[in-house]
Amino acid sequence: MAGNKVSRRARIKQGIRKRVSGSAERPRLSVYRSNKGIYAQVIDDKAGTTLVSASTHSKDFDSPGSKIEQSKAVGKLVAERAIAAGINKVVFDRNGYLYHGRVKSLAEGAREAGLDF
Repeated sequence: MAGNKVSRRARIKQGIRKRVSGSAERPRLSVYRSNKGIYAQVIDDKAGTTLVSASTHSKDFDSPGSKIEQSKAVGKLVAERAIAAGINKVVFDRNGYLYHGRVKSLAEGAREAGLDF
């Protein structure tokens, strides 16, 4: 089953990445989730650089609670860092994950903190 799940996500991810690309004006907000944490990066694909990042494993991140609450806090943190870096608009890349649960919570947290996508 694991092989099917992984290959399904890889196929969905390829389809998303065909359409979604980040630029300097509108970088890509990419989400990765593991069993223990969630990670978010704001990426400029043209230059191939990560502009801003945040995760539940960052040294300055401290948010107890459920994984959903932690995801929302990571979304707010990455949005605050992006706005401080002069980035207001991004393109959301769910990275092959379904848009619900932790991924949706991260997106809502980023929107609440002022990021536009």
